[in-house]
Amino acid sequence: MNKETASRLTSKKTQAALMMSPFLIMFFVFTVLPIAASMVLSFFSYDMINRFKFIGFDNYLRMFASDEIFPLVLKNTMLFAIITGPLGFLLSFVLAWFVNEFSPKIRTLLSFMFYAPSLVGNAFYIWQVAFSGDSYGYINSLLLSFGIITEPILWLNNSSYVFTIVVIVQLWQSMGISFLANISGLQNVNQEIYEVGAIDGIKNRWQELWYITLPMMKNMLLFSAVMSIQSSFSAGAISQVLAGYPSVEYSADMLVQYMADVGTVKYEMGYASAMAVILFLLMIVARTLFVKALDRTGK
Repeated sequence: MNKETASRLTSKKTQAALMMSPFLIMFFVFTVLPIAASMVLSFFSYDMINRFKFIGFDNYLRMFASDEIFPLVLKNTMLFAIITGPLGFLLSFVLAWFVNEFSPKIRTLLSFMFYAPSLVGNAFYIWQVAFSGDSYGYINSLLLSFGIITEPILWLNNSSYVFTIVVIVQLWQSMGISFLANISGLQNVNQEIYEVGAIDGIKNRWQELWYITLPMMKNMLLFSAVMSIQSSFSAGAISQVLAGYPSVEYSADMLVQYMADVGTVKYEMGYASAMAVILFLLMIVARTLFVKALDRTGK
């Protein structure tokens, strides 16, 4: 490699670094730094008024030994993520796969319809009206009119129903970035590969999906999976809008809500930081499992 070529490559790398620097700075300041600060702060007792006091692993021991609420919200969060994460990811891909088969105009219309829930900021209130506990709520009114029930059901004040309702609303909301990412990935698969696959012995659409489509859009699937993980573990707004905080018997409360309550209401920042670390570790484990599952795609 001569000096001119080396200088040109160095110049391109410098330009690329300069273009990426604003994002990298923002990523470090608003993502890496808060995560590192939470990890450090989780070993301290801090109430935003008094000085830091090092307490070692006491915050973590408190979560699992003496806190009666934390196991409940942790169970809710993990169950919620196990259901809505994979199911939301699968639902967004299957719908994108079906929508991709239509003509461009119909595909655009359907894509907008499925993406619309994530654009509506107050969409949760639609479900709040639907599951209202009086006879004017849409669900109660429908069931009463058909004679299925004889009196209104307090959907959002009953621990037997509220968690299921929150899961349904989250799945409805899952048609967002993941859905668009899957549509984009499907659109960018080279159509000539399908012709080659047919010559090599691929006989139906399921084989096309498994041996061509999924392997060709692994990067988009990974992005979609990460977004599904993030939304499922960080969900809290849905439960708070529908059931309030705390919900009845903490049946629909998530770790994010409890963490916010401890940190911003009770000002126990050290304890809240320890919860944030646990949530971060859960998301890493979930992402690792997703990646391993995707690596097996098409094999």
